[in-house]
Amino acid sequence: MSSLNIAQSIAFSGLAATQVQISVASANISNADTKGYTEKTANQVSSVTAGVGTGVIVAGISSTVDKLLLKSLIGATSDLGSADTNNNYLTELEQLYGNTSSASSASTGTSIANTLASFETALSSLASTPNSASLQANAMSALNAVTAQLQNTSSGIQKLRSNADQDIASSVTSINSDLQQISNLNAQIKQEAAAGQSTADLEDQRNSALQDLSSMMNVSYFTASNGDLQVYTSTGQALVDSTAHPLSYTPASSVTASTVYTPGSSSSGFSGITVNGVDITSQITSGKIGALITLRDQTLPAAQSQLDELAQQLTSSVNAVSNQGTPVPPPTSLTGTATVSSTTPLSATGTVRLAVADKSGNLVSYQDINLASYTTVGALVSAINSGTSGVAASINSSGQLVLAASGSGNGVSINEMTSSVGSSSEGFSDYFGLNDLITGTNASNIAVRSDILSGAAGLPTATLDSSASLTAGNSVLSSGSATIVNALQSTLTGSTNFAMAGGLGAMTGSFTDYASAIVANIAGKATQASSTYTAKQSAQSTYASSLSSQSGVNIDEETANLSTLQNKYSAASELIQVINTMFSSLVTAMQSI
Repeated sequence: MSSLNIAQSIAFSGLAATQVQISVASANISNADTKGYTEKTANQVSSVTAGVGTGVIVAGISSTVDKLLLKSLIGATSDLGSADTNNNYLTELEQLYGNTSSASSASTGTSIANTLASFETALSSLASTPNSASLQANAMSALNAVTAQLQNTSSGIQKLRSNADQDIASSVTSINSDLQQISNLNAQIKQEAAAGQSTADLEDQRNSALQDLSSMMNVSYFTASNGDLQVYTSTGQALVDSTAHPLSYTPASSVTASTVYTPGSSSSGFSGITVNGVDITSQITSGKIGALITLRDQTLPAAQSQLDELAQQLTSSVNAVSNQGTPVPPPTSLTGTATVSSTTPLSATGTVRLAVADKSGNLVSYQDINLASYTTVGALVSAINSGTSGVAASINSSGQLVLAASGSGNGVSINEMTSSVGSSSEGFSDYFGLNDLITGTNASNIAVRSDILSGAAGLPTATLDSSASLTAGNSVLSSGSATIVNALQSTLTGSTNFAMAGGLGAMTGSFTDYASAIVANIAGKATQASSTYTAKQSAQSTYASSLSSQSGVNIDEETANLSTLQNKYSAASELIQVINTMFSSLVTAMQSI
């Protein structure tokens, strides 16, 4: 009887253990495609009572995950998150710049280089008939296309920076969810372990949350002796220890080129990413947020600075030429763009000629002014008012120099002559901006002067006679001369010195050359980002495949194992039936004695 009891115990334990193993194998098969799921094993051990084997029991359900391989996957996932984000943003940035063609084939390209080439073409047509109103309008329309494209591209860059800032905020929300999930799973794992239950599935979920977290930012981690997964920043700031420590971030309400992140500053720029009041922005160097920070604070501002260099050089170069000219008929008044006051120091040498002419360009009066005689703008204004018949000089409420002609139908014209004003030695008109074509200080606000663009003011394509002396009544404005138009074209196509900006080295060349270099620079960064993404994707995929091979579910093996277990279950069931039959026979025999 004792032997039968032992046999029955062994048979029942085998049946129970096999039932658990079948359940585990079935779960493996059904979860084979579940992200983060690892193969589970029911660990079977022998049961011994008083030195006698009494069967088998399942000591626990576990999975085997290579910790070093997992750590490599976590790092690769962080790198991929960064590369993916960088690739997406630089692809959008490249699209902002349009495609480039040769300057001689402007119509086939959409980049700023091609738009500049179209302006050059319009100037070439205007040079043949400088006083043509329609050709002047065409040239201004072409220049407006240039300034509008610079503005739009600049606006697009700041929009991308704003998007990056908003993406940081949404990523922080996702990170906080992952941190809380890891903390909650830590508690569940300890609870299940204390109750003697399997924690393998919970550990899978925790590893999945860790991988998701690492795609957002680079982290370090380890499993403590109590089973907690503890997560830290690269310099040891706790994100999960005995509890979760959520990140805090407030996105900027609006973003312009002047919006910057300054560590430790409480200004109105970008805020820092903090944990428990500690700014960890500089510690996030990889993952999606790492890439977003670099894009927002370095890559995109660099692109903006290149555009600004182009815009500023275009503005100063074009205005330097346009201020050498004058419209015909001359305007009744000229208003500068520079901001001055009566006490603004005037550092100037040389002579400037101011003249009053009628609608046909015939001289009414003029004065040659020796600028070296005046040390302030106020003194110069007084000298103009007292010495130039028919011209009233003033400084308006916006701080701009205004020259106005008296007399019906008369206008004001300027010849800069030998004037040299300010530290940059600009001509008189250029210094005050009296005949500027372009307004603005950078790519975000560059524009063609609105009154010229609308036709309310004429294009300054003529020049005021520079003869030693002029005679009233004589024609003094050369409306048919192509001097100014040719000078504008030469300025665009000649050599200009462009400063180093946004990682693009200093260079000397035409405006289309520099614009093409900007576009090529962005295209190169986009290409590199794409290549990096492909490489990081391959590396991450390799680690993921290796981990899957090591700890993932092989359906063929599990199916075969399930078939074997089912056979074992059937065998154990048959054995129990045999033992039950033997018990019945033994009982019958005992009763017949």
